[in-house]
Amino acid sequence: MMNPGKRLRELIAAPDILVMPGIFDGYSARLVQRSGFHAGFLTGGGISESRLGQLDIGLMGLEENLQTCRAMVACCDLPMIADGDTGYGNAVNVHHTVRAFEQAGVGGLMLEDQVWPKRCGHMKGKDVISAEENAEKIRAAAQARRNPDFVIKSRTDSYGTHGLAEAIRRLNLYAEAGADLLFADAVLAEQDIATLVKETIKPVSVNMGFGIRTRSTTPLISAKRLEDLGVSAVIYPRLLTAAAVQGMINGMQALQASLGKDEIVNRPDLAVSFEDLNELCGYAESQELEQRYLTKTELEKKYQRDQ
Repeated sequence: MMNPGKRLRELIAAPDILVMPGIFDGYSARLVQRSGFHAGFLTGGGISESRLGQLDIGLMGLEENLQTCRAMVACCDLPMIADGDTGYGNAVNVHHTVRAFEQAGVGGLMLEDQVWPKRCGHMKGKDVISAEENAEKIRAAAQARRNPDFVIKSRTDSYGTHGLAEAIRRLNLYAEAGADLLFADAVLAEQDIATLVKETIKPVSVNMGFGIRTRSTTPLISAKRLEDLGVSAVIYPRLLTAAAVQGMINGMQALQASLGKDEIVNRPDLAVSFEDLNELCGYAESQELEQRYLTKTELEKKYQRDQ
């Protein structure tokens, strides 16, 4: 199997835009792969919110993030870019952070230039460190990777604090320091995305809030239109987390509505079946392994009660 970094680089360089849904747990990882997408983005916000029940405001630590990423790598074959926040410290910390994520098996890592504690890029109250300091962090990241194919995605949040020209300056500075993929978060206009693509020296990634009812900072633009603008990759970090929460809200409302009633309320439209869950999470593979490795006596003892 091709190493994940090399596969990501090929997908980023391909003529077609690379579409990466946000992955935050085993269900989402398996669904993204089963749906035919070629790569995924391990959303730090989604991991923090689903794992800790806490906002994406710098409360999740390195090891909590890594544990989830290791599990996602183990349960699917997608090459993935992880969200390394600010690298959990200065340039020295970034060196060790990159080594840890590369060892976890992801194909790349996103690092941002916010001050710590960081926050979701679409929240108010952001601030950024100096461009020169972050360039050193990117240089440390690029030099820390053992496999040169490992992708360093550099994110700047300076668009909202300093404007488009500064975001472009920073991204080019980070590219010169060793970043492979560039991302300016919370861009307000399609024309500004087009300008970013034209005036930066490495491939550009954007994020989209597809499926989110509330207005996102960045306008919703189709993947095809982004491809026409020259964007190399697009992530949808909030789609599956928001869909999962809405599904749970629907289920809880149906349960609450049934309480105190004599009749049984069955709503199969609100949930996948037990069999579908098993299929998604590898039941067929588990059965195949049992047939391959368990003795005939073990199999008969295990399943004779079900016959």
